[in-house]
Amino acid sequence: MRRVGLIGLGGIARAHARHWKGIPGIELVGYDRSPERTTEFCQQWEITPCDSLEQLMDQVFAVDICTPTDSHRALAEEALGRGLYVLLEKPIAPNLEDCEALVEASRASSAWMMPAQVVRFFADYAAAHRLVQQGAVGRPAAIRTHRGGPAPVGAGGWFRDMKKSGGVLLDLAVHDFDWIRWTFGPVRRVISRSYGLNQDGADRDVALTTLELDSGAVAHVSATWMDPAGFRTHFEVCGSEGMLEFDTRKSFSIKTSTEQRQQTESGHDPMDDPYRKEIEGFLDAIDHGTPPPVTPEDGLEAVRIAVAAMGSARSGAAVAL
Repeated sequence: MRRVGLIGLGGIARAHARHWKGIPGIELVGYDRSPERTTEFCQQWEITPCDSLEQLMDQVFAVDICTPTDSHRALAEEALGRGLYVLLEKPIAPNLEDCEALVEASRASSAWMMPAQVVRFFADYAAAHRLVQQGAVGRPAAIRTHRGGPAPVGAGGWFRDMKKSGGVLLDLAVHDFDWIRWTFGPVRRVISRSYGLNQDGADRDVALTTLELDSGAVAHVSATWMDPAGFRTHFEVCGSEGMLEFDTRKSFSIKTSTEQRQQTESGHDPMDDPYRKEIEGFLDAIDHGTPPPVTPEDGLEAVRIAVAAMGSARSGAAVAL
């Protein structure tokens, strides 16, 4: 039986705990800086509580860090320094200095760190990535994505503290920044506008960012914590030979349209959870001695785009990467 340490027992940790517990040969132990939360969470999920980080790290081969973003660097550096594998929630850090330090710590460790950019593991986003790579729409020209719903809160309200979460550009749009870079290639320049960033209030935040890609394609990324109708994601990909469409409020299917035909494809399987895929990818890479499916450098570059977008939103000018 191998032990994994779950650090930070808030909302996202529930999704992780559910799937860790379903993997044969894995025993989960947990720690949160709040003793009350540690006790409550570990009783609910029937996992072993730890009284300290040191106690947790002394008995595991890997850690899953689900704490607020501004605590990521110290926790991940300590784990990597001990030779522990690290699954680190996105964004991996709130600024480029911390991200670069984590990349270096991962390179120096006998283990490595995997950013938890879970959108890559959602069936419909993975299918769209595959279709684009296969040339289903020809040469991509324009991409539009949308992600958002009501503002989350988090322990102590940290999501709604712009200094801690970074608002929708750093905490939410980073999903789409990563997916776009993974699917369509490097980003050359960004220009962004944000309501919350300039009001210093992440509790009411909406942002629109335009990405110019090295390929010549242009992407428009909207993200919001101001939608009381509930969470929604949407994307469109337009290319020289056709178009892909997906909208969670309409269907869990991707529509491909070309001059020859229209085709609907669903990669969605309610039994095939993206968080389980993410965790399985993390473990498979450890067990087979291969690089993680999302690299530390991928996490750094996603934050680089988000930080550039935040800079553009503050200045009103385009920012080159």
